[in-house]
Amino acid sequence: MREYFNNIWTAVITILIGMKVTFKHLFVPAVTIQYPDVKPQLPERERNRLYVNMDDCIGCDQCARACPVDCITIETVKGLPGEDLGKTSNGKKKALWVTKFDIDFAKCCYCQLCVFPCPTECIYMTDTYEFSEFERNNLLYDFVTLTPEERLEKKANYEKYEAEKATEKAAAKTQPTNKTAETKE
Repeated sequence: MREYFNNIWTAVITILIGMKVTFKHLFVPAVTIQYPDVKPQLPERERNRLYVNMDDCIGCDQCARACPVDCITIETVKGLPGEDLGKTSNGKKKALWVTKFDIDFAKCCYCQLCVFPCPTECIYMTDTYEFSEFERNNLLYDFVTLTPEERLEKKANYEKYEAEKATEKAAAKTQPTNKTAETKE
């Protein structure tokens, strides 16, 4: 009989210990954030959506190589000689046109590994965390500031320049050199 009452006493004590947190919160008023109107306070080092400042991007591809999930795609075209592509905010001269800079946020794991290798610090994490979409294709962000026509123009100009350079090189090889004949005399 004594064991029977000991088991009852142990069960009651166990339930009271387990319900201690429940009783503590039972008499405290609930605090609920009214979400769309009131935003939650985020930690200082949160990692949210990436942003690329294309005015500072030199097209070095460091961020794309550092990305563990290959969500960054970059395509560049060399600038023509004499063409001024501008400078970054820290004074570095640009040599490449960035014709494609896409980040697929459906793949991004928000690890921030792409931010650190950037020499011009043009890619960084923002505090924007609300960017849900109904379609997965809407999570592919294009950061290039050039219009599609300008992108095609830059590619065509560089291909034309390369073709002209190749024909000049071929013409220089086919012409006999007079310098070798002069040195023999």
